[in-house]
Amino acid sequence: MTKPNTICTERLILRPFALGDVNDVLAYASDPEWSRFLPVPSPYLFGDAQEFIARSILRNRDEAPSFAIELQGVVIGGVDLQVDATNSIASLHYSIARAHWNQGLMTEAVSGVVNWGFEEFGLAKIYSWADVENVGSWRVMEKIGMTREGTFQSHGVNRGVRQDYHYYGILRSEWKGC
Repeated sequence: MTKPNTICTERLILRPFALGDVNDVLAYASDPEWSRFLPVPSPYLFGDAQEFIARSILRNRDEAPSFAIELQGVVIGGVDLQVDATNSIASLHYSIARAHWNQGLMTEAVSGVVNWGFEEFGLAKIYSWADVENVGSWRVMEKIGMTREGTFQSHGVNRGVRQDYHYYGILRSEWKGC
C-alpha cells in the first residue's frame, strides 16, 4: 500500500511527524490541562517530546499511521490510527494544543484522517473512546458522526485513578465524508 505523506484539509496540513517538531510538541504537551486525560508523563519534558517524535517516525504506517497537525507552519497536535487489518477496523487517537480547543480544528483533523482511513485501508469500522469527563473529546466523535456504543466502567487507570470511558464507533456505511 502506498501511503500519502500528507492530508490537506481546509485549514490544516496533516503529515508525518519530523525531527524538527520536538519544540512544537513540547510547547503544547507541557501544558498540564492538555495532558489531563492522557497517559503521558507529567510534567512533560523535552526528553519526552524527543521520545514521542522518535516513536512516531519509526511507526509502521501500514499498521499505525500517525499525523502531525500543522497550522500555519506550527505543529499543534496529532492524530493516529491503530489498524487491525485482520478485522478491518481501526482505533482512532488524537490530541490538540489547548490554545486551539473549541475552534473546530480537532474535528477537521479527525474527519480528514477518518476519511483517509476508510479510503486507504478499506476499513469496515473506526472506533475510539474518551474519559467520560473529557466532554471535548467525545463531542469531536459525535460531530464527525460516531455513535456512542457504550460506557465501560472502571475500564482504565490514568495516573493511579480508575476511569470510565465512553466508546464510540462509525461504520464505513455510515460515514458521510468530509
